[in-house]
Amino acid sequence: MPDVVIMKEIKGLNETYAEENREKFAADNVLAVNIMGAPGAGKTSFLMALCDKLKARGIRSAVIEGDLYSTIDTEEFANAGYRSLQINTEGECHIDANVIRQGYDRLGFRDGVVFIENVGNLICPAEFDLGEGLRIITASVPEGDDKPYKYIPMYSYVDVVVLTKCDLKEAVGFDTEYFTRGLRALNEAPVFETCAKAPADSWGVDEVADLVEAKYKSI
Repeated sequence: MPDVVIMKEIKGLNETYAEENREKFAADNVLAVNIMGAPGAGKTSFLMALCDKLKARGIRSAVIEGDLYSTIDTEEFANAGYRSLQINTEGECHIDANVIRQGYDRLGFRDGVVFIENVGNLICPAEFDLGEGLRIITASVPEGDDKPYKYIPMYSYVDVVVLTKCDLKEAVGFDTEYFTRGLRALNEAPVFETCAKAPADSWGVDEVADLVEAKYKSI
């Protein structure tokens, strides 16, 4: 059974805990990466592919999974050989810095990249600094090309945009230019187009791994 942390939110102290997390990550030579996106955006599939790419480069990864309930994704990462820990928010729509501090202490990891797969939500996670060093949003093509216009706080908050399920672009009529125009009104985050299906059919993830690797080696 995976290790599970049940979130008990402590309001008003998030920024203090986030700064403590930053200091802890730096001391442990850890890059913390916050992976956000809507339910069904392909966060877990993309993250598994990204961890595998980093592993092939000799970079260790661990995963903190955030869900309202269940340990399904955590078990998937554990079965693939990655150190993983589950955070169950029991109804909260985000993870906060306090529970990341608790989870990270129990994870027992250093010298590598810790990915935090946030709760599937395009609103609440943008409001909570976790002390992470990199913020990535996975935006799936089937969700539509209007999301930067509708979820301004989230798309203003992120450092990197990963378009997922890009093999479906033509089928769903996704307009990349329109999507990018909305994003550019908010920030200059780079956009990576990916498909993270079976390894033989995956593409675009190497470019994201390049960015994560460079960021990790710069800490």
